[in-house]
This record gives sequence, structure tokens and C-alpha cells, in this order.
Amino acid sequence: MTVALTGRGLACERDERELLHGLDLDVVDGTLLRIEGPNGSGKTSLLKMLTGQLAPTAGTLSWRGQPLARARADYRTALLYLGHEPGVTTSLTAMENLAWSAALADLCVDAAAIEAALQTVGLYGFEDLPAGQLSAGQRRRIALARLELIPRPLWILDEPFTALDRAGVAWLEQRLLAHRDAGGAVVLTTHHEFAPTACIERLRLGATHAAA
Repeated sequence: MTVALTGRGLACERDERELLHGLDLDVVDGTLLRIEGPNGSGKTSLLKMLTGQLAPTAGTLSWRGQPLARARADYRTALLYLGHEPGVTTSLTAMENLAWSAALADLCVDAAAIEAALQTVGLYGFEDLPAGQLSAGQRRRIALARLELIPRPLWILDEPFTALDRAGVAWLEQRLLAHRDAGGAVVLTTHHEFAPTACIERLRLGATHAAA
């Protein structure tokens, strides 16, 4: 398997407190990597570093062997990031939210593709309702429909199971594993426990990488 994203000696500070120090990681094609650790151990900060939203205070990041700063254009077209908040505009409909997401990803998609993505995540019949009229779980499903609509090999997801019901959790677990099994890479934080047969990779943050 090919190493897609590499971090070496990563460090991160927040409010003058060192969260991470000397962290190495490899994100390999065809794997699902779960970032674990107690609250305040730097999980979300690490994801933000991996997505380029937060610069590490030390260390390097590389995308397919090239420094991330040099490979940023290629990395942008390979990455799909979903944050802890669903990132849904409540005044827009589900259709409009996804059309906007596709435009931001420089993709031209038609209404049929958006409708198909929404149907896949269980939002058939809710396409034209303002997101503000939907439940938290339904707004999460709008965000997750981006996984269907925007093809990217690397998914970085911060607590994607939040607010989902049992059916939504089951669907998302299978979707993540299917992406991995098709050769994609997934990095996520989550409180969800995957089935023991899922064979996921784990990176635990804490005493080794967080400041005492």
C-alpha cells in the first residue's frame, strides 16, 4: 500500500499550551485511521493541521512524497474534509447546500446527481426544505451527502457520527469501510466503536504526544 499523507515531528500549541509534540503519522491508501484520546489531547487540532487550516508549530507534512506547501493544489483536489459542525447553511435547502459545496469543490453537478446523493443518505423528500427546518441528524446527513457527491480519495472527518440515528450510524460505518476497501483513505475522530471485524488503524493521543 502507498503512503498518501505523512507527518513527521508534528507539534501544536493552543493558548500557550503544547497539545502535541514530536508526533509522527502515516496515512496509507486503503486504510481507516481513527484518532483517539481524551478531551483536550489535540484530536481536532491534529485534523486541522492535516487539512491545512492550522499550521504546525514544528514538524513537516507531505503529500505523496512532496512537501505539502509544494503539493497544495494536488492535495486540495484529493481531500474532502467534514468538520465537527455540519457546515450547513440553515437558510438554504438541502439541494442548495450541496450545489454550493460542489461549486466550492470546482465540480459541475446536475440536480439529478444531488438528488441521488440525498436519497443515498436518507433525505428523499426533504430536498427542497430549508435546512433550518430539519433536525440535527438530518443536517448531518446533508453534510455526509458530500461523501457521495464529491469524489475524493482522502476523507478527513471530525466526529461524523454525531446526531445520527441507528440507521444513519450503520450506513456511515459501511460507507467508510467501503471507501477504505476501494483504496481510499479515511482519517477520523469519533466516539463510535466499529465492529471488531472492521480492522481499523488507531492512533492514540495522550501522554506520548500531549504536554503534561
